[in-house]
Amino acid sequence: MSNASFLQDLAVVMLVAGLVTVLFRWLKQPVVLGYIIAGVIIGPHVLPSPLIRSEESIHTLSELGIIFLLFTLGLEFNFRKIRQIGATALIVAPLETGLMFFAGYQIGQAFGWRTMDCVYLGGILMISSTTIITKTLAETGKHREKFAEVIFGVLIAEDIIAILLVASLSAVAQTGGFDWGALLQLALRLAVFLVVVVILGLLVVPRVLGFVGKFKVEETLLITVLGLCFGLSLLAVKLGFSVALGAFVMGAIMAEADDFQRIQRITLPLRDMFSAVFFVAIGLLIDPGLLRQYAWPVAVISVVLVAGKIVACSFGSFVAGYDRGTALRVGLGLAQIGEFSFIIAALGATLGLTSSFLYPIAVTVSAITSVLTPYLIRHADWFVALHDRLAPQSMLNYQRDYLEWFQRVWHRKQTSAARKLIRKVLLQLAINLALIAGLFLGAVFVDRLQLSWSERPSQWLGGRKTFLWLAAVLLSLPVMIAFIRKLQAFSMMLAEVTIREGRNAKQKTAFRALLSNTILFTGIVMVSLLLLLLSSPLLPPMKILFLLLGLAAGLAVMLKTWFVRIYARAQAAIRETLERERLPQEPEVHKPMPPLLEHAELLTLHLQPDWPCVGKTITDLKLRTLTGASVVVVRRGKESIVNPNPDVRFEDQDQLLLLGDALQLNAAEKLMKGVQEPNA
Repeated sequence: MSNASFLQDLAVVMLVAGLVTVLFRWLKQPVVLGYIIAGVIIGPHVLPSPLIRSEESIHTLSELGIIFLLFTLGLEFNFRKIRQIGATALIVAPLETGLMFFAGYQIGQAFGWRTMDCVYLGGILMISSTTIITKTLAETGKHREKFAEVIFGVLIAEDIIAILLVASLSAVAQTGGFDWGALLQLALRLAVFLVVVVILGLLVVPRVLGFVGKFKVEETLLITVLGLCFGLSLLAVKLGFSVALGAFVMGAIMAEADDFQRIQRITLPLRDMFSAVFFVAIGLLIDPGLLRQYAWPVAVISVVLVAGKIVACSFGSFVAGYDRGTALRVGLGLAQIGEFSFIIAALGATLGLTSSFLYPIAVTVSAITSVLTPYLIRHADWFVALHDRLAPQSMLNYQRDYLEWFQRVWHRKQTSAARKLIRKVLLQLAINLALIAGLFLGAVFVDRLQLSWSERPSQWLGGRKTFLWLAAVLLSLPVMIAFIRKLQAFSMMLAEVTIREGRNAKQKTAFRALLSNTILFTGIVMVSLLLLLLSSPLLPPMKILFLLLGLAAGLAVMLKTWFVRIYARAQAAIRETLERERLPQEPEVHKPMPPLLEHAELLTLHLQPDWPCVGKTITDLKLRTLTGASVVVVRRGKESIVNPNPDVRFEDQDQLLLLGDALQLNAAEKLMKGVQEPNA
């Protein structure tokens, strides 16, 4: 009976969503709005007998919509784009979230609500809706524009802030106040998680997908992609992070694979299906009767939210160096709240810290602002023109002068090559340290699972804990060796840069050596203490600890060259993955062969030095005009030029692949060889 009830609920949701899609496409209105309205109509608050029996099942399915939306967002937004707009996100997100938290707290105080209601309302207003923005930008076809890239970067920073916020609000319930130590620990765990997953993912995932893609079977590729996506999402949840974070990171990793566009195409139908369920589920939570009871707070919060986010995000984007058009579009696109706000509101209700009215108000405000978002994005040009018309000339001049100054400063070479190299080595040290920490934290996590096979090691050795600790040490040896080598290089460079003056060359050399050795020794001691702290739950008995450390040190000395080679190969593989230029892939659509190609053939020509076509372009030869044949591939050494442009110049030893019927290919071959046709 329960299965039949679930099937009925799903059938109702999909039928209504299908009707809404057709109707709102015909009316040229945002489909997201239709989904939410449909959810209100079929929900428990409008009809005498609700059509949905189990809202919990529908909300469970809606979580899949969040996973697929964040996953496809990651596919669109690879690590090179994240690096380009990272500084902007770090400016906009803290400014926006801080302002909205303050505004939400003050609104609650003005209505006379309890302190915790005010705190949670501030948290609810901080985070924009990744789901709604992604769907709206995809529908309007603006997801590839510059302002969309900035929005996605801000959303990533907001999600990280939201994770820290949820953790801190949970700590309030447990301790009665903010536990800054626990919050810092969570931030460190998040950084380690991201570094380890991204590094290992870039090493493994693109190669696995490349191997699976060779089968040319979409079912196999789809199942593999879904397994990796859900697997990382589950791992993120188990470690105390959001399922959305895991899905996004896996999408960003897969964006570096050669078949990323194929992956994107085969997962889009799943995204569309489950995202429709997600928005209908939002509508199920809206009680029209509540709008009458709390109409005034809902209206005030909605107005302050939209205005505050537009002002804060636009100003932050402008400060980060974007023109006023792009900055205003960023603000208009982020003027709503969504899924993370629901999580924060539900957390307060579950922990008993907030009043019963706060969660419905959050849902209603989210619905109102979600409805406004598509119109704000579509009419962004009108808002930009309105700003230019109403803004005083002094403000426009200030904006122009600031942007000119920012561009000059941004492009100016500010530091020496040595200082840039020091910053690069520092980043590499931080990444290596995070990898090492991730291995030990992973061993602690596996220990908590208490797997049956891990009980086999003898207890006198320390049992499972010693085995996991030793495994983490051995796996981290290549990274540890690289860390020490880079730390040594960093200490030498820092001593060279900072010590330039002295009485004589001998004193400078001695002092540089002293400073370099001090930095190296201090760094090794600090990292050793950190690793001892991280691995403290797994440390073996003292009687064998030093024996195992000696064994690890001996292996490090004997296999140092091999470990260095492994690390170098991994580093080169990641660099190759990130720097690879991905050629655009055409969708694999199966169509019947056009009549003109029914008799088409292929011909391969190997150009010789004495052929008259060498040194000429396709345009010079008038190949298509005179013969009807086309050059589809030019192979030059190891390089292949597919569908060459007419200005491609033929070179000696080129291999050409020509397309045409038998007569066209014969004429083309004679033209390339310079064979004259006999006079008629």
